[in-house]
Amino acid sequence: MATWAYLNFQDSASPLMEQLIFFHDHIMLVIVLIVTFVGYVMSTLFFNSFINRYMLENQPIEVIWTSVPALILIFIALPSLRLLYLLDEVNSPSMTLKTIGHQWYWSYEYSDFLQVEFDSYMIPSNELETSGFRLLDVDNRTVLPMNTQIRVLITAADVIHSWTVPSLGIKADAIPGRLNQSSFLINRPGLFYGQCSEICGANHSFMPIVIESISINSFLNWISLSIENSPNEP
Repeated sequence: MATWAYLNFQDSASPLMEQLIFFHDHIMLVIVLIVTFVGYVMSTLFFNSFINRYMLENQPIEVIWTSVPALILIFIALPSLRLLYLLDEVNSPSMTLKTIGHQWYWSYEYSDFLQVEFDSYMIPSNELETSGFRLLDVDNRTVLPMNTQIRVLITAADVIHSWTVPSLGIKADAIPGRLNQSSFLINRPGLFYGQCSEICGANHSFMPIVIESISINSFLNWISLSIENSPNEP
């Protein structure tokens, strides 16, 4: 999770987030080179009183400063398009999680299992344990298996929300009457925190997301206990 004054990305926990970080570094390299070159040229203009009279009107330099930015934009656009298609790809998911945004909490349904659903509320500060994180911990964590392709279906019951987990590279709008779809794979165990990223009302910042990534065997044990403890259908 992010810490105080931390300006970089969170450590990635999925291949998608790794690709997003690589793309960010790629763009930053291009930006640093451009800023350095332009800054050098501007500094020479400030401190140089001479001028080349042949450059007042010169077709070759016009071609150069038009074509070079176009090539730079292509150098940026091709990895960006590749990443956009990767983020939208759903690769034969092994399980499906449905998440529903409410004012102001999340509901989760494990669609592959019967009667496994729960609400996830933020733990109030006066009920929080010493080891807990204020405004981030929830009473029911979303338990998911690691190294498993997971599809998440996202919608809302009232207003527009946004289900976001930065370390997984996931951000999808939860829109009433619409079912959005995303996919991810968690490649390590741990707790991954997120929050609603849409201004959905007065308590917008109080609907956190906590994903607990565990091994597949531990997940099967957890899902078995959840099914046993779930109330019977009427």
